[in-house]
Order: sequence, then C-alpha cells, then structure tokens
Amino acid sequence: MQEIRSFLYLSRADVEAVGLAMEEIIASVERVFQEMGKGGVEMPPKPGIHTRPNAFIHAMPASIPSLGAAGMKWVSGYPGNQSKGLPYISGLLILNDPETGLPLAVMDCTWITAKRTGAATAVAAKYLARKDSRSVGIIACGVQGRSNLEALACLFRIQTVKAYDLHPEIAKQFAREMGNRLHLEIEPVPELAGAVKQMDIVVTSGPILKDPEPAIKAGWLSEGGFASLVDFDSSWQVDAVREAHKLATDDMAQMAYYRREGYFRTTPTPYADLGEIVAGKKPGRESQNERTMAINLGIGSEDIAAAVLVYRRAREKKIGVELPL
Repeated sequence: MQEIRSFLYLSRADVEAVGLAMEEIIASVERVFQEMGKGGVEMPPKPGIHTRPNAFIHAMPASIPSLGAAGMKWVSGYPGNQSKGLPYISGLLILNDPETGLPLAVMDCTWITAKRTGAATAVAAKYLARKDSRSVGIIACGVQGRSNLEALACLFRIQTVKAYDLHPEIAKQFAREMGNRLHLEIEPVPELAGAVKQMDIVVTSGPILKDPEPAIKAGWLSEGGFASLVDFDSSWQVDAVREAHKLATDDMAQMAYYRREGYFRTTPTPYADLGEIVAGKKPGRESQNERTMAINLGIGSEDIAAAVLVYRRAREKKIGVELPL
C-alpha cells in the first residue's frame, strides 16, 4: 500500500504563534537580496488576474536553493474590502520540498506579507538612507504602516515619528498603539505634507492604483531623505520621483512586467534593484545630501524566505495541523 503523505497547515493564528521576530525576517530578506544579486534565486515575474478595478490576485513563485526553500504565494489585494470590514490583503502560501516537489506546508500569508514588506523597506533603508536617520514619516496608517515602522525601528535610532492618514482617527489610533509598542512619541498630523517635509525617512503604503492621483509634490522630500514607495507611484507625483538622485526597486524584471500592464507610465527607470545593491554590484547611498527612493513591488522570494523560517519554527514548536495529501 502506498504511503499516505501529509502537509502542515498553519492558520494565521498559528503563523503568529510561531513567534518569528522582525529582526530575523530582516536578516532573511537581506540574505535573499544578496542571493538575487548573485543570480542564486529563481523568481519569474508574478502573473495575476483582476476581477475588480484596482484589485488583484497574484501568483508569486520563488526558489531559493541556498535556503533550501521553494514555494508560491497566492495573494489578493482588494481596496474595497476595508469598507466591508475585511482585510485588504489575504491569501495562502504553499511551501514545497525542493528535492521532491511535494507540498510541505500551506499557511496563511497575511502576517508574512506584512512583515516581509516592512523588512524589505528596512533593508532598502539600510543601504539607501542616511545612517543617522532619526525621523520617520508614515503615510497610510494601516497594516503596512505598522510593519514598516516596526522594521525601521530595528535598524535606526528613531526619535521622531509623524503619521498621516486620510482618516484622522486611524492616524490617532496608530500613534497610540505603535507609540506604546515601540516606546516612541508619534504625532498624528492633519496634513499630508506634515509627514513628508523634514523627515529623514518617509514610507507611503496606501492602496496601489493603476491610475493614481498622487499628492506628494516635488520639494517635499528633504535633501538627504529616503522614501520607500510601498504603494508604487500612487502617492508621489512624477516630478517628486524625478528629484531622487537614486531610484531603486526590489526587482527590475518585476517592474518591467508592471510597466507592460500599464503601471509606472511616467516613472523613471530605476538605476538598480536591491539585489545588485546588497550584493555590492551597484552603490547605495554615496553622500549625505542625496535624495534616494526605493519602489518595493513585493516579490515572492521575500515571502518564501520568511515562510521557510515560520515552517521550521512551527515544526520545532509542534504548531499547526497535519493534513493528508
């Protein structure tokens, strides 16, 4: 009789219960970028389907031989969900055995998506922001705003945080909750410019729009400032992006794919992706006065790098449910 095989199922609660620290995720994401820069990652641009305007469901496969990790995230982003009390981002992630291809685990991807996105911003900032950066502006105070600030606080001695959201009550809640969590004074500001001007680091993480009406203008990002554009070009006017002395992205092939799909119609071509920068093939920040930006599109290698850590820790802690194939 053929052996009955199984895989591990991890719910969102299980994934969170594993207790993976943000510092571990940052280190893993940085290692993945280094591997990408050396050509050690297989990751095709993510294909997607679109059932609603400005919504997506994407397949994000990746193989990382150095981590013994392979798999795919099947993730959706639906801006209209927020008005229904549902998460903007949802989906599942499958890990496979690189030796046999058999499924090892299926897990909720919501927590992983949030954390690895923050980690990618932190890695970009490590190479592109000033080392002495002390102030952070957060635009859009949802899940990504939280994870990005958490990750930045792991690498920088943050002293000042200003938070802006289209809904002021959300910015106030963010300030209370993240201030207590990170032991920071966070000021909710009533105007968008207040979270951009004079900030060392700025993160924009609103909904990703194909036909955006960006509000951040040229001249707002400080000389020597760094911006992480988690929401593509939805928040930054093209003249503001063109002010950057260095514009990077997390994956050039992925950005080329998005251009073919109608995004980034006026956005300048990045000079490098983060893999090239982390691997030392292209320079990061070279002077205190440079304005720098990173458009982090969100790539499957980051997810798989985090997921394999979650899976191994879950096995150690005996978390999750074993299900037959």
